[in-house]
Amino acid sequence: MKREVKVYFAVLSLTALSLALSHDLFSNYFKDAYGVTTFQRGTIELPRELPGMLCFFVVALLSSLSDIRIAMIAQLLSFTGIMVLGLTTPPYLVMLFFLFINSMGMHLFLPIQDSIALSLVDKNRVGKRMGQFRGAMTGFQMVGAIIAFIGFKTGVFSFTTDKKWVFIISGAVLLIVVILLIILDKMIHHREIHHKKVRFVFRKEYRLYYVLVIMFGVQKQMMMVYAPWVLIELLHKKADTLSMLYIMGSFAGIFFIPALGRWTDRFGIRNLLFADAISFIGVYLLYGLLVYGYTSGLISVTGLPLVAIYVLFVIDRMSTQMGMIRVLYLKEIALHTSDITPTLSLGISVDHVVSISSAFLGGIVWVAWGPHYIFFLVAALSLVNLWVAFKVRISSDGQQA
Repeated sequence: MKREVKVYFAVLSLTALSLALSHDLFSNYFKDAYGVTTFQRGTIELPRELPGMLCFFVVALLSSLSDIRIAMIAQLLSFTGIMVLGLTTPPYLVMLFFLFINSMGMHLFLPIQDSIALSLVDKNRVGKRMGQFRGAMTGFQMVGAIIAFIGFKTGVFSFTTDKKWVFIISGAVLLIVVILLIILDKMIHHREIHHKKVRFVFRKEYRLYYVLVIMFGVQKQMMMVYAPWVLIELLHKKADTLSMLYIMGSFAGIFFIPALGRWTDRFGIRNLLFADAISFIGVYLLYGLLVYGYTSGLISVTGLPLVAIYVLFVIDRMSTQMGMIRVLYLKEIALHTSDITPTLSLGISVDHVVSISSAFLGGIVWVAWGPHYIFFLVAALSLVNLWVAFKVRISSDGQQA
C-alpha cells in the first residue's frame, strides 16, 4: 500500500473517531443540555444542515485551492465549532451558530473526502479500496462509541456540566487530522487533486444519480434524527444506550463494509442498488410498525420488542454506508473525471435542501399524526430507489446505457 494511502486511511479513521464523539451524540446533547422538544429537534436541522445546501458554492469559492487544502479548512471549521460547544454551554441561539460552524466543516469535507479517495486508489481496485476506507472509518467509529459509552456510563462525560469533555476530545482529534492533511499535502502531487477548477455541473446523463441523492436526503433524516429520537423521546434512553448501539453497528460494519466493496466489484453496482433499496424499505416499514406498537400500547417497551428496535437501529446504521455505492455509480457514469468533485458537491447541496425540508415536515408529522407515520412514509418513498435500480444500465465502457 502506498504511503499516501496509509496517511489517508489515518485521516479518514480519525475523522470518523471525532464524529463518533460529537455528531453521533448531538441528539442526547440537545435533550440533556437544552431540553429540546420534538418540534425543536426538527427545526435544529436548519442550522445543522444548511451548510450542506451551501456546500457546492463554498467548494466552488475555494476552487483555487487543492482538495487537500480545502479539507484542512473543513477540519479547522469543525474543530472551532465543537471546541466552543465543549468548553462552554452557550445560550441556545449562540449554540446554534457554533453548531452551524462545526457542521459547515463536516459538510465541506464530505465531497472532498471521496474525491481525494477516488484519486488515490488504483482503477482496477476501486470497490475493494473504497470498502477498506469505509471499513477503517467504521472501526474507528466503534472505538469512539466505546469511549463515549464508558465515559457516560461512569459519569466522566456529561452534557449537563459546564465542560463537555467528549466534545473537547473530539476537537483534539481533529487537530491531529489537520496535521496529517498537512503531511499528505506535501506527499501528493496528483494533477486531479492539486490543479482543478470546480464549476457548476448538471448533466442529464447523471439524472438517476440526482434522484438517488434526493432520496438519500429524505432517508438520512430518519437515520440521523428520528430513528434515535424514538429511543430518546419514546423509550427514554440515554447517551450510554445510544453509544452501545453505535458500537454494535460499527462492529458489524467493520466486516460488512469491506465486503460491500468486494460485492460491488463482483456483482455490479446495479445489483447493489437493488439491495440498498430493499434494505431501506424493509427497515423503515418494520420501524414504523414497532413505533405504532409502542405508542398504541399494543406491544411492550421492554423485552423482545425493545430488542427488535435495537436490531433495526443497528441495521439502519449499517445501511448508511451503502452511500458508497452512489459514489461508485457516479464514477462509472462520469463523462469526465473533472465532473466528479463538482457533481458530488452539487449532490450534497441538493440532498440537504431535501434534508432540511424533511426534518421540518417530520417534526410536524410526529406531533400532528404520530411518529409511526414518518417511517411508513419514508418506506413508501424508498420505492423510488427500487425504480432507479431497475432503470440503471451501465455499458461495458462504464457509461450509462
